[in-house]
Amino acid sequence: MTFIYYFFYTLSKIIARTFFHFRVVHPERMIESGPLILAMNHQSYFDPPLAGICSKRAVYYLARKTLSSLPFFGRLLPDFNVIPIDRDGNDPSSLKNIIRLLRAGNGIVLFPEGTRSPDGNLQKARSGIGLIIAKTKSPVLPMRVFGAHEAFPKNSKKIHFNQITVVLGHPIYFSEKELTPTRGHERELYQNLSNRVMNAIAELQLPH
Repeated sequence: MTFIYYFFYTLSKIIARTFFHFRVVHPERMIESGPLILAMNHQSYFDPPLAGICSKRAVYYLARKTLSSLPFFGRLLPDFNVIPIDRDGNDPSSLKNIIRLLRAGNGIVLFPEGTRSPDGNLQKARSGIGLIIAKTKSPVLPMRVFGAHEAFPKNSKKIHFNQITVVLGHPIYFSEKELTPTRGHERELYQNLSNRVMNAIAELQLPH
């Protein structure tokens, strides 16, 4: 971790635990070395740091390229391990960067839904994460956040200090056969992989 990453990583933990009674269920399921896709549902702007503090190592995040133009914050994005992407998702250079980082043994936070949920409920998975899985053969850790929507819903400017919990699932490892598409059916494969990850997220529930 860079100093700036470590500082905000620690600060995020303190804020999450102090104001949101943050807890992680099954932290022992986190993989702390080698390539890993941390796949979580998307409820709030809080989600990226919440996913990040579930891991003991520095991980990478995706963010819109427009954030890079912000006067002060934009310069810090590389220190936060942020990968800038186009909002429409049509960004070959960013995709290559994601693939390169995973093949180099890093962890990356991805949201299969692609955008924040308007009501906190799970949305359909987009094919992007499936493409990355197929290209990198990386294992996936399903993660489900509860309470982030209530704390800071989409299109809201008010923060509520309720409890937030992240439940970690069992890592998913894909076989070579599962990652090999038949000719002309690549997109179908990517969507099927994305659906499998989203289904694994949907199965995660708060402990009784």
